[in-house]
Amino acid sequence: MRLSKDNVLTLFILSSSIVLVGYFIYVFIGWNVLISFSDWVGLTPRYNFVGFKQYIDLSNDPVFWSSLTNNLLLVLLFVPGSLILGLFLAILLDVVGTRGEGVFRTIFLLPFSLSFVITATLWSWMYDPSLGVLNTILNSFGLSFLKSGWITDPKVALYCVILALIWQFSGYTALIFSAGIKSIPETQIMAAKVDGASGFEIYTRIVLPQLKSWVLASFVILMVFALKAFDFIYVLTNGGPGYSTYVLGLMMFIYTFFATHFSYGAAIATILFVTVMLIVIPYVLRVRHR
Repeated sequence: MRLSKDNVLTLFILSSSIVLVGYFIYVFIGWNVLISFSDWVGLTPRYNFVGFKQYIDLSNDPVFWSSLTNNLLLVLLFVPGSLILGLFLAILLDVVGTRGEGVFRTIFLLPFSLSFVITATLWSWMYDPSLGVLNTILNSFGLSFLKSGWITDPKVALYCVILALIWQFSGYTALIFSAGIKSIPETQIMAAKVDGASGFEIYTRIVLPQLKSWVLASFVILMVFALKAFDFIYVLTNGGPGYSTYVLGLMMFIYTFFATHFSYGAAIATILFVTVMLIVIPYVLRVRHR
């Protein structure tokens, strides 16, 4: 069979993309796994095979378990917090209607449009114990007894990070849910109104049940971010105070590029990769099945 010029060009573009993706993603993932079984410490590469030594050391490392616990707290608090607030904002957009929808959508989405470095810097100013906005407001209203060290207090630092992340991601989930609400046929809403359904009944019995796929998609995206969180926390707290806001991504970065313990960092990255895959693969299989 003779190939036309268009077919040859298409095959060339596809094959080039496959080769590049295969090399820069899958080959590097495999190389990272191999490094995790070596003893590479320092700037000079070392590939002596040491088996599962790095993983055994991780299992005995309290910093690793603290980081893993913080990741789990992010999953348990940040993910549902962003979903619930995003759903509330999406319903608010739907209630407002077309007149003010554009303005409110811009306001809600503005935090997510900013880079994590910018928003983390803004929140670090707000959380400043001496001159921060939060303590200043509390002091102005005579509530100085509620003042806190915020991100300098190891007991509440992680919760401060989670609050800031919910603020940034809720607009993103609101936009997803808003698109889901608009995809519901208007005839269903009109029929429910004709039958005498209240606004609350319309949302609980018609709208929310049809947002399951949108909730699942948002859930997976937020879960993956909660496990891979790094830059926002690095700028806001640098993992401190102590190890109170350490997460696996931050721990991997510090051990790899500051301590130059590349095999140890590769082991953390491998564990993080496997954890993310355990979330993404079931979602992909479910979507393909549907």
